[in-house]
Amino acid sequence: VAPATPVCEVPSSAMTGTVVELSCKETEGSPPSEFQWYKNGIALLEKTGAGSARANITYTMNKKSGILLFNTVTKNDTGEYFCEASNGIGSSQKCSVKRMQV
Repeated sequence: VAPATPVCEVPSSAMTGTVVELSCKETEGSPPSEFQWYKNGIALLEKTGAGSARANITYTMNKKSGILLFNTVTKNDTGEYFCEASNGIGSSQKCSVKRMQV
């Protein structure tokens, strides 16, 4: 079964230095969907590796649960977020873009 349009929860505002969780849920797809978060139209990386050019990444993304977790948000995390659900069947589905202001 192809995924349905996922439901994204993105806080509209967050205080610098706080923990912020963005969630993406989609339950109709079978097999279960994997989730990919995007910021300003660019796919976020799943792993944060030391020594990478983007060592200032402040989040962890879980593609299975759809959770994007910021341990300490910064002003740099302000942007427009959306997630995409895909399970290899049919076309992937995206939720509407939501802006988070830090």
